[in-house]
Amino acid sequence: MQLRALRRWGALLLVTLVACPAMTAGATARSTRDRAPTRVQATRTGTGAAVAKRARPRRARRAPARRARRRGPRGVVYARNAIVVDPLTERVLFEKQSGETVPIASLTKLMTALVFLEQKPDLRRVAEVTRAEISGGGHTQLRNHEQVSLYDLLHMGLMNSDNVATRVLARESGLTADAFVARMNARAAELGLAHTHYVEFTGLDERNVSTAADIAKLLRVAADHYLIREITTTPTYVFTSERPPRTHQIVNSNRLVRGSRYEVNCGKTGFISEAGYCVATWVRDRGRDLITVVLGAPTNATRFADVVRLVQRTETLSVSEAR
Repeated sequence: MQLRALRRWGALLLVTLVACPAMTAGATARSTRDRAPTRVQATRTGTGAAVAKRARPRRARRAPARRARRRGPRGVVYARNAIVVDPLTERVLFEKQSGETVPIASLTKLMTALVFLEQKPDLRRVAEVTRAEISGGGHTQLRNHEQVSLYDLLHMGLMNSDNVATRVLARESGLTADAFVARMNARAAELGLAHTHYVEFTGLDERNVSTAADIAKLLRVAADHYLIREITTTPTYVFTSERPPRTHQIVNSNRLVRGSRYEVNCGKTGFISEAGYCVATWVRDRGRDLITVVLGAPTNATRFADVVRLVQRTETLSVSEAR
């Protein structure tokens, strides 16, 4: 019995010894599998760290670009064309491609208003809007057969560039459309605007062209007319059409008029895709008058920001000159 028991225990011990290496290998494999995610994770983390290290220089390089966007290209303006003129001395304080002939959009309406007013119209007279003016005129508050005074139509044309109102004014001027445009071009020649040409009176046509320098001269003349000056510096205007009685609220598209940063003496905005965003404005800042023209700005907000940057730049130059 003892011999038989010893044999059983010996066999059990032999089986145990044979099984131990396999168990050890299995444990090692399990241990390896358990550690594998850690190694993979470490590898991914290392890659992420490497990406982060590579990304830091790019962020560092982009930071100056963001600061440049706030300042404007070369610290001045985004617009393709610009000029700043002292209207009292006619001295040019800044210019950027100010002699390049480009589309001017609704800055055209400054000349339209001058030609219309020189016809000595009775501004209390009421005119009827027709479908001919509305067709292709873009956004407007006016309706077919609506009757509005010329005075109110002039506000619409100059304050928020209503093309329909401007077409009615030209029709009611007593001149034919061709004669009106011819007079616009003749007036431009009289004012010495050598690079200015008009083909219609709203600015919707990209063939209405001028330069920043010419527009500065035009604004100087337009500002001398009390009614143009008064209308273009009015923040909001409310009126009721004669028939049918409809109330209209007109908001000036020149943000500088609605703000408190500057005192504005005259101004006009314009936009069509070919011209970009444009603004010509006469501002007074700290007792100093400046005519600023910005043509071809990329956005609505940018054109006004460009004006502010230009005014600030001329202030800096003035301080430097004084020293």
